[in-house]
Amino acid sequence: MKERLIGGFIVGVVTLVVLFCGGLTAAVILAAVSIAAIYEFMKLYKMEQSAFSALNYIATAGVYLLLYFGQSKYLFPFIVLYILLALSIYVIRFPMYKDYHVEKSIFVFLYAAVLLSYVFRVRSMGSGAFYFVFILISSWGNDIFAYFVGSAIGKHKFSPKVSPNKSVEGFIGGIAGAFILGYLYAIVFRQFIEFSLSPLYSGIIAALGCIPAVIGDLAASAIKRDNEIKDYSDLIPGHGGMVDRIDSLLFTAPIIYYLIILFSIL
Repeated sequence: MKERLIGGFIVGVVTLVVLFCGGLTAAVILAAVSIAAIYEFMKLYKMEQSAFSALNYIATAGVYLLLYFGQSKYLFPFIVLYILLALSIYVIRFPMYKDYHVEKSIFVFLYAAVLLSYVFRVRSMGSGAFYFVFILISSWGNDIFAYFVGSAIGKHKFSPKVSPNKSVEGFIGGIAGAFILGYLYAIVFRQFIEFSLSPLYSGIIAALGCIPAVIGDLAASAIKRDNEIKDYSDLIPGHGGMVDRIDSLLFTAPIIYYLIILFSIL
């Protein structure tokens, strides 16, 4: 329990720094988080000392540099360039590397770097500090509500082969809880911050963000089961690895980002 509290405190502090600082500080922290997650995946696939690892680290820095300097329009061409370079490594070092090394490398980069970079994109929006909290509500807030509702009335398993403890009732309870949190959050803070979303839209965004959060959590669990591991690493005391802590954020952040854009123009 002591280790878990310490780990939770560290995660909380880092989250607050990203929330309140934004800018270069947030970019550096999130890039470091992405690189830590990439390392865990590459080590899992026994590729941590390969040329693909170096490419992923450099490409991750490139993603955050593009976003920090407001050049997100070049992100897709950058990803295309990354894939070309990954294939170049495969060809140049053939037959040292196999095709699955390329596939895993691309997956890890897109999963741990590109998806997480949407946290920075949300934080960089106008009223980004306010919108950033939606990601936390849809992932961690949803998880808390799902746990309590599932523990109280959960009977129908959501995905028993991946996560036996998750229930359909908990899933619905998490969505309902996130909607309430998002709605109340907007009511309270719209008195202090100027933003375009109504409390209703805020609640809907928080609720819809729960769906990818659950999928992200289950996807990370499925990967662990496929590879017969308990945690991705022991980086965070009492919480496992970096991926264990951010698995739901990876899927939630992109969806929240586009939902905010959509509901801001409705």
